[in-house]
Amino acid sequence: MRRKMLTAPVAAVAALAMLAACSTDDSLDDPSVAESADDAPADDAPDDGESTEDEPTDEEASSDEWFDQAVYDTQYEQRSATFEGDANQPYLQYIDGPMTDTSEFAAEGPHKVCFSNASIGNPWRQTGWITMNEQLTVLQDSGVISEMETRDAQDDDNTQIADIDYFIAEGQCDAFVISPNSTAAMTPAVERACDTGKPVVVFDRGVETDCATTFIHPIGGYAWGIDTAEFLVDNLQEGDKVVALRILPGVDVLEHRWAAAEKIFGENGIEATDYFTGADPTEIKKIISDELATGDVQGVWMDAGDGAVAAIEAFEDAGVDYPVMTGEDEMSFLRKWEETGLTGLAPVYSNFQWRTPLLALEKIFAGEEIPAEWVLPQTPITEAERADFLAANEGMPDGHYAKFGGEDLPGYPQVWQERIIP
Repeated sequence: MRRKMLTAPVAAVAALAMLAACSTDDSLDDPSVAESADDAPADDAPDDGESTEDEPTDEEASSDEWFDQAVYDTQYEQRSATFEGDANQPYLQYIDGPMTDTSEFAAEGPHKVCFSNASIGNPWRQTGWITMNEQLTVLQDSGVISEMETRDAQDDDNTQIADIDYFIAEGQCDAFVISPNSTAAMTPAVERACDTGKPVVVFDRGVETDCATTFIHPIGGYAWGIDTAEFLVDNLQEGDKVVALRILPGVDVLEHRWAAAEKIFGENGIEATDYFTGADPTEIKKIISDELATGDVQGVWMDAGDGAVAAIEAFEDAGVDYPVMTGEDEMSFLRKWEETGLTGLAPVYSNFQWRTPLLALEKIFAGEEIPAEWVLPQTPITEAERADFLAANEGMPDGHYAKFGGEDLPGYPQVWQERIIP
């Protein structure tokens, strides 16, 4: 199987480098977020053009380099695990495992929280940021948290390192919440936060240390890849062609999604060709159109749902049958999926995880045990469930994520509909 790579503009890559889910919506303007310590200069733009098929570029590593059989096996099993807690509160559920004794942190509130955020540079993060602020309001009203000082790194490692060090030097944080921009680069800064003796909550992406009080995340990228590839295999025939649309190389959770999917496609005789798109709808349409011009395409696989509508429209423009397709729980895909009646699946990278760090701190300040690794549910939306999620999210913008988990929070639904930061 040969891989083709389309280089994306640096601006698109920077906007997407943090997360597995994004859209073409404008970023939120948030005056409540403190300016970061430094503004890093932009990298030089790469040369445009397509790499040779037989010689991968430095950016493009084999999926074998990202594949870990043990982690794959763990996440495969976790997809069917029993989660502790109330299914109506998935943001508090977890897989049973080692617990952290937090009795040393028990203290009367309210407490100041310092949040180092990788960015709010795409709609997945914007949706979560709104939800987090609404959860913050609840905990402020109950006297658990006094304030949450937030610094936004704007997808830059050096900026986020400076942000964390600023919080440490400030010496006024009762707890740290960190959503890392990248894994290895952020590890020393997280360890310095741990060395303060204050509780540290890491979520979304991990780091290469277990010093944090808890690490919160959905099951993971392999689980996404397994769910989506198995769905396509179940609905296609051996020898069918799948076009895999990938945002960009080198992001662990995205690479894990593709590594798992590529493994399953290969084992089941599915011909899969993958492209890096930068989540550019024009580029996505061109890729699909070019593939359709050379033959039939029976399936489309995506490592994030942004641009899914553009992919579907390319089939419409060509006047051919819709593919079997996986997108994401972003509303634009769910709505197009319903409109077209195509055979589809909406995997999720549970957006409700943005509530969990603050709820974890509520437990920590009460001295309650919490999971050392807090693994949250990650369940795709099927066709049988689609109508329910569309109805529940009626009036939400296309860049909203159906499984955001904030229906019981103040401001619902207005602040999500209008993308308001409290």
